Amino acid sequence: MDGRQWRSTIAAAQAGDRQALDDLVAGWLPLVYNVVGRALNGHADVDDVVQETMLRAVDNLGSLRDPDSFRSWLMAIAMRQIRDRARRRSPQQLDESAAREATDFAELTVLRLQLEGQRREVAEAVRWLDDEDRQLLSLWWLEVAGELTRRELAAAVGISRQHAAVRVQRMKERLETSRGIVRALDGACPELRELTGRWDGRPDSVWRKRLARHIRGCAYCGDAGESVVPAERLLVGIALVPLPVGFTLSLAFGGKTAAAAGSVGWSAKVLGVLAKPAVAVTASATIVAGGAYVVTQTPPTPPAPPPRASGTPTASSTHRPPPPSAPPTPSPSPSVTKKQKTEELYGSVVDAVDKAPAPDRPPAALPHRPASGITSTGGAHATMTHRGDSVTLTGQGYVLVRWQLEPQYRPGSLVPPSWTGLKGRLFHVASGGGRRMDDRVSSTDPTATGMGSKATGFDVLPSGTQQMWQNEYFYVDGRVTLTVNERGADYNLNVFPTTWDAVEKDITTGPAQGAIRYGLVRDTGKDDTPVPQYVTRATPSDPATVAQRSRV
Repeated sequence: MDGRQWRSTIAAAQAGDRQALDDLVAGWLPLVYNVVGRALNGHADVDDVVQETMLRAVDNLGSLRDPDSFRSWLMAIAMRQIRDRARRRSPQQLDESAAREATDFAELTVLRLQLEGQRREVAEAVRWLDDEDRQLLSLWWLEVAGELTRRELAAAVGISRQHAAVRVQRMKERLETSRGIVRALDGACPELRELTGRWDGRPDSVWRKRLARHIRGCAYCGDAGESVVPAERLLVGIALVPLPVGFTLSLAFGGKTAAAAGSVGWSAKVLGVLAKPAVAVTASATIVAGGAYVVTQTPPTPPAPPPRASGTPTASSTHRPPPPSAPPTPSPSPSVTKKQKTEELYGSVVDAVDKAPAPDRPPAALPHRPASGITSTGGAHATMTHRGDSVTLTGQGYVLVRWQLEPQYRPGSLVPPSWTGLKGRLFHVASGGGRRMDDRVSSTDPTATGMGSKATGFDVLPSGTQQMWQNEYFYVDGRVTLTVNERGADYNLNVFPTTWDAVEKDITTGPAQGAIRYGLVRDTGKDDTPVPQYVTRATPSDPATVAQRSRV
């Protein structure tokens, strides 16, 4: 994005052309969003800082004498607002706010730009940098991506080019150290796992130094296993992270416009607050009558939460998961009808941790529920492989979710997927595939199961979570979204509509026909059939925060 190409637009905006101002703000907002977002790593204050940056830029545009310097001038305003924000808030306030963050900017970068391999490693390493290094990296990232020059970087930070070169080199060294930490944590050796047993999972400078010391002295963790590409080569050509849906920028302009000489600026004040980021889609922009500049993308109507069951938390309470105990039984009331009681029961039954049935025990009869057909946003056969991937299922019928764990690449704590945004009904009706994932899968290695082996390491479910089978079957009557929350261990989900006949054939295939065991029927034919073990909620800001419940 070259500021010189915007010379005529900037000049027209300074002269009072509202359409030019519209184009100017819409064109440069993504750059500001990326700088601020990366510098603050997706902190809740990102929206406010972006808002204040654009407000001050619009307010002072009339004083800009050289339109060719617009880009460095705008970046300097952004960096000043970032530093001012840090001065206004105490470290304790920043830590508390950061703790409430669901998704940081590093993760948004990986998801929205679909980064993989070492590019993903660089993005995730940003979490380990101190605030000053992150601020500098937010500009350097854009420099190597071709969005800024070194002169503009130095001007934005307020230092000489020589000093900027020194600062950038030191930041790159700490970034490489952080990349090594990300790499080591992906395949942690036993000593590193023991060391991090006392770590709360939040990157900081103290733990960066501790882990770096371990990596330097560990032949396993210090061995990259593949050539490490310099970060600047990885970042060349990476696009800007798109603005999210619902991102709203509201600026009100006073009665004055810029004079031709540029001596009179706009007076401005904030009319509204930014909507919180949701999903990556570039927003539209317009200046409406009355002088208000608004960047808007109307968010979709929020899905209705599932009927509330006694003992089942609502969306507003997902940050306080209930204790792992049986949900309380609703107290009888003479005024409650039988139908109302049935509705209350819906969603109150979740999977209890069970043992694998005997291999040769045939399943119970599978109730035949009505099915008019299911449509999936992922098509007839969706394969989800990355954190944040999702499919939305709509209609009435059966759905197969097939697990594919890959502990040979990255064993560790398995963060289950989540069902969110339910409108209608959703039941976990059967389990099949010829085996549970903890069944033995090798005749030569007694430690090898679908969850891993002693040689490769194991994927581990959260305490109290129901063990999944190779194939899990669900019944949908309405609309629901399934989201992958892969984080600690690699896994893929294959999701596609199926039929009652296919489910019945799968679960009745037993050991005599080559399977390890018969399947398991969970459906009772009533609305007390279990909902998925990862209980449905109205869509949260981060699907991985959906509380899990179990009667253990």
